[in-house]
Amino acid sequence: MASLQVSNPLLSCSSSHIINSAISVPKLPRIRFSPLRKPRRDLAEELKVRDYGYTKTVPATRIQEENDFDDFTATNSTVVIAQLHAILEAVADRVEMHYNIGQQRDNWNKLLLNSINMITLTAATMAGVGATGGAGVSLLALKLSSTLLFSAATGMMVIVNKIQPSQLAEEQRNATRLFKQLQGEIQTLLSLRVPGEEDVKDAMEKVLALDQAYPLPLLGKMIEKFPKTFEPAVWWPLNQSQRNNKVYKRDMKMERNGWSEDLEGEMREIIQVLKRKDTDDYMRLGNLVLKINKILAISGPLLTSIAAVGSAFVGSPHGSWAAVLAVAAGALGTAVNTLEHGGQIGMVLEMYRNCAGFFTLLEESIESTLNESDVEKRENGGMFVQNVALQLGRSTSQLRDLAEKSIYSRSNGGEIDEFASKLF
Repeated sequence: MASLQVSNPLLSCSSSHIINSAISVPKLPRIRFSPLRKPRRDLAEELKVRDYGYTKTVPATRIQEENDFDDFTATNSTVVIAQLHAILEAVADRVEMHYNIGQQRDNWNKLLLNSINMITLTAATMAGVGATGGAGVSLLALKLSSTLLFSAATGMMVIVNKIQPSQLAEEQRNATRLFKQLQGEIQTLLSLRVPGEEDVKDAMEKVLALDQAYPLPLLGKMIEKFPKTFEPAVWWPLNQSQRNNKVYKRDMKMERNGWSEDLEGEMREIIQVLKRKDTDDYMRLGNLVLKINKILAISGPLLTSIAAVGSAFVGSPHGSWAAVLAVAAGALGTAVNTLEHGGQIGMVLEMYRNCAGFFTLLEESIESTLNESDVEKRENGGMFVQNVALQLGRSTSQLRDLAEKSIYSRSNGGEIDEFASKLF
């Protein structure tokens, strides 16, 4: 019985291990999640804090107003750009129109010149033949044909001398060049910066000024070909030169925006050289060519009309002298017509008129820039000098040398012997 009471040690150990392994898991502490708080600043305010370093609260209404203003500015810029593109298309169309009409009027000059000369020479030949061997019906036919041809030549000369086709062609060539220049200015503006409403207004004024300076129609709007006095061409808005017509006192001791007192003095000397030499010379030449053109325009029709009268008396008792008068006057009329329109005196006159206008515009542009009181609003001084030098066909160093020569000449009481422009 004793052996039955002995307990198995392995069994006892295993039982103890099973009991001890039943350990309860400790309870985890409770974790409470607080509700999400509303951020103190919205995204727009946060960006303002990062950009400007302040934490002042911006009202929502103000942020909305700023967003509306940005939208309005973007919309306005889009409208302005669209307007400039519309003007650019109109300018391109005018370039094509003036080019085509210029070609047409150049053809007028050539065709009318050759036609009038052929008519005049044919009439002179008929008058000479009628005086040598014509009689009866043949003489009458020659006299009548010669008289009619001389009369037709006279009428055609009057019309051609009135409209001056060579001068009309030169006007269209100048208009084509100036519209191309305006086209390039608008394209440069669009590529460099965002334009404003003032740019649109300025472009419109320039287009209308060019339309007025170089009209396309002949009747009613044609430029006067024989004015009393020679005047330079004006193809820019008149108010452009009147915006800053008053000189202001300012401090230029420190260089700002590329400008200085020395540079201003040099530009004023360039203005004086342009007025005393270039503009004055082209005004003198223009008046001279205008007088020559007037004389030729009167002489041509007068000679052919004399020839018409002389040819009508061929075969009369004094028919030999009448024939000589008809032939001589007809030949001289042909020579005068060839000199006037073959030599394109009208074109030369328009070229001088355009050159005088170019120098006048350059003078007004420099004066307008110098009269601007705020130096920061001017074009950069270095860029401005470069542009003036290029327009005069000089380098910037040559332009400064010219200003120094002008100062030296005036200080000695003399006149500078050099023109400002090396292009014209």
